[in-house]
Amino acid sequence: QVQLVESGGGLVQPGGSLRLSCAASGDIFSIRVMDWYRQAPGKQRELVGAVTAGGTSNYADSVKGRFTISRDNANYTSSLQMNSLKPEDTAVYYCRADVALGTRGPGYWFTYWGQGTQVTVSS
Repeated sequence: QVQLVESGGGLVQPGGSLRLSCAASGDIFSIRVMDWYRQAPGKQRELVGAVTAGGTSNYADSVKGRFTISRDNANYTSSLQMNSLKPEDTAVYYCRADVALGTRGPGYWFTYWGQGTQVTVSS
């Protein structure tokens, strides 16, 4: 019904930058929130940040001031700009979205996840 596809991961040196993108497609009426999560080896998945359709964003304390989330409502995309990367930012990054389906209309929200993209911060 709905697919989320992340891109932009890779290997970067400490202090470097990466930009991740997430594209949603399928039977979409609207998207309420687009989140970014990450999961490091041996750790639980954690919220990195989120942005609402109105543009309100919030971030985990560990990434505040370094990461920025943006979204394009018309094209159902979200981006995660990551600056001043640290080795502890190494993880698989996932995009998540709360979606109202075209076939169901507003008010019925379904959660979808992307497949994840690996980010490795290492010298």
